[in-house]
Amino acid sequence: MKVIISAIDFIYNWGRANSLWPFTFATSCCGIEMIATSAATFDIARFGSEVFRASPRQADLLITAGTITHKMAPLLVRLYEQMPEPKYVIAMGACTVTGGMFADASYNVVRGVDKLIPVDIYLGGCPPRPEALLDAIIKLQKKIKTETIADRKKYLEAHKPRVKIVDNVDLALCPDEFEVYEWGLKE
Repeated sequence: MKVIISAIDFIYNWGRANSLWPFTFATSCCGIEMIATSAATFDIARFGSEVFRASPRQADLLITAGTITHKMAPLLVRLYEQMPEPKYVIAMGACTVTGGMFADASYNVVRGVDKLIPVDIYLGGCPPRPEALLDAIIKLQKKIKTETIADRKKYLEAHKPRVKIVDNVDLALCPDEFEVYEWGLKE
């Protein structure tokens, strides 16, 4: 049985890893570097990711590039929830990973997108170069190739959003999750 599962895993993971369809959430200067990655100089098409999707329902890779504010947080979570499984996230840039230079001086910046959604690859830099994004995609492809169908339920549990969108309320904390900063002024 393990031979059959490993053969299916190899073919299934090869197809998924080599045809990542990115969905962009570009909010600032990191978005310009992400656009440059799809230009002829760097050619992201070599990795099967040349068409950036305009709809989350057609994408399996969310690249969050730039500053995420508290006002944008519910939208980001909603877009993440609309993506079909399996879905992956690359956090691109210092502002996305930790809040960057705005983390201490600004009340409206989320201090790390991983407080909202699970992140697979962290890509630091301000802004990271297109080569760094290509390297992150290669690392994500290697990670995808090691997954197995047998551990699918574990994967689904690990890729649930960290917050939930509730009617009439912007965001509510998921039970049994780590604490997210309060929305608004940090005390």
